[in-house]
Amino acid sequence: MLFKDIIGQQELKNRLIQSVKSNRISHGQLFIGPEGCGKLALAIAYMQYVNCLVRTDEDSCGICSSCIKYNKLIHPDLHFIFPVNTSKENTGAVISDTYLGKWRASIYNDPYLSLNEWYETMGIENKQGVINVNDSTEVIKKLSLKSYEADYKVMIIWMVEKMNTAASNKLLKILEEPPDKTVFILISEQFEQLLPTITSRTQLIKVKKIKDSDLIAWLLKNPDVSKEKASQVAFLADGNRITAKKLMQENAEDDIFTSLFIQWMRISFGVNIPEAIEWTSTIATAGREKQKNFIHYSLQMIRECMLMNYAAGKNLNKANGSEAAFLQKFSPFIHGGNCLQITEELTKAAQHIERNANGRILFLDLSLRMMKLLKLKA
Repeated sequence: MLFKDIIGQQELKNRLIQSVKSNRISHGQLFIGPEGCGKLALAIAYMQYVNCLVRTDEDSCGICSSCIKYNKLIHPDLHFIFPVNTSKENTGAVISDTYLGKWRASIYNDPYLSLNEWYETMGIENKQGVINVNDSTEVIKKLSLKSYEADYKVMIIWMVEKMNTAASNKLLKILEEPPDKTVFILISEQFEQLLPTITSRTQLIKVKKIKDSDLIAWLLKNPDVSKEKASQVAFLADGNRITAKKLMQENAEDDIFTSLFIQWMRISFGVNIPEAIEWTSTIATAGREKQKNFIHYSLQMIRECMLMNYAAGKNLNKANGSEAAFLQKFSPFIHGGNCLQITEELTKAAQHIERNANGRILFLDLSLRMMKLLKLKA
């Protein structure tokens, strides 16, 4: 993984490169940032740069023996720990190494892998992944050995918030006093879920969401994508490369979301419960990721309504033709008296979807709440 292959994040790339040039590589680093910003990709590129045999001022060479192994994720001094659970294929005790082959293939294919995508790859169905104490034992065992060929041994722990208490406690000592020439990179999307004893022993590296301009530039590398389409996808993705890719892959998903949203708002405003039940059946058949994307899209549309109401003439709106035509008529019903509550309900719904809530029940309940909120006066 080269720095140049990562979307945007140039300021952070420069900081990481400078830390290597000045020989200030912290033994414990915590990469924290939202989904789809490139934390894992940056961590791998950073460590590849550290161990590159002929690195330049701007990037790894990509062709030395170390880089070739890093690119294939098979360098003997590069180790990974990540959330796992039992599956139909693996029913006994499992650790990260149980799924190492699938992990390497997944990251090689897309280093912006989401947690839900990883769960689907493992086939653990509706179970949550966990980093258990046996993985901490593996960390200690692997790092107690001398490095095979690199200057630095590297341990990347992905989604460290999934580490249970026993695993965290076992990891603390080696994290505080690591073997010489060893680097820990912890990656997280939920800082508030981490133990203070973990965060206090690491250098915090904040990874921001990707700028719209950088996401648009990446999308436009595809000659079949127009500037208008790229701008629309970047807006909907809101700095999340995972969402952007899915929006591009789904055939006319924007149009589908627009149609679903318009239908939903009309049903809710008209307090038509039978149609709400029918609409709920439609959205419930979509996968969890599509449901989350639709909620995110709905949040963006509510924002558009507020911009139309309170920032008219400032050219802040990003709605396309069919969206704009509907929102011009609908926006007066989104105002200071209900906007915050609607946003809170949508945000909670997204969180419930993440926790495997029943889609049919969730969206029907959300629709009933929306019916009440749309009737509130400004």
